[in-house]
Amino acid sequence: MKTIGLLGGMSWESSSEYYRLINQGINQKLGGHHSAKSIMVSVDFEEVKQYQHHGEWDKATGLMIEGAQQIERGGADFLLICTNTMHKMADDVQKAIDIPLIHISDATAKTIKEAGVTKIGLLGTAFTMEEEFYKGRLSSRHGLEVVVPDQEGRQLVHDIIYRELCLGKIVPASKMVYQQVIEKLIDKGCQGVILGCTEISLLIKQGDVAVPLFDTTALHAEAAVAYALVDEAKKIG
Repeated sequence: MKTIGLLGGMSWESSSEYYRLINQGINQKLGGHHSAKSIMVSVDFEEVKQYQHHGEWDKATGLMIEGAQQIERGGADFLLICTNTMHKMADDVQKAIDIPLIHISDATAKTIKEAGVTKIGLLGTAFTMEEEFYKGRLSSRHGLEVVVPDQEGRQLVHDIIYRELCLGKIVPASKMVYQQVIEKLIDKGCQGVILGCTEISLLIKQGDVAVPLFDTTALHAEAAVAYALVDEAKKIG
């Protein structure tokens, strides 16, 4: 079993989901008392948030690289950045380490394409919804048509993430807001929706909407389990 490197704390609420899902996934594959070999470096999200909202992406990149290198020195065989937004600097992080980085949008796109979906809605932070580092990768590398909410919808989704979900607050009225935003994406022809922020799955579940949801946290964790067990699967086979 490979050792999984987790760069987390963005926020710790979703990082705890990563830890739970990965350990459950390893146990489901191997049984017994098996759990994941992992190393996590967890940053202070307040520091990250300030860099994000002040446009200090160079400082944020430095923080991510420092964390990734710390994980590599700790003996991890590969790396996950446990957040969608901070994949903005995924290429810079990969260049700074010698272990593979499993990109969250690649793991998500694989499942979307397997489901036969070609036009997909995207929810996330304003950075993820409005910039090209994420939706551009989904389009250019995976051939998906990506649709985001209108400006008002993007602001509502973004604010709920930072003011509530990153703080562990689950507000029923906010679930209704997200459902309304998703309905508008469906009206635009979206065949499914990416929960493109690792906290959104704390609020919205599959039973809440009429189209398939693609939970990036769960799919990223699933990809980590598969990669960690590649050699083990050969032994079992």
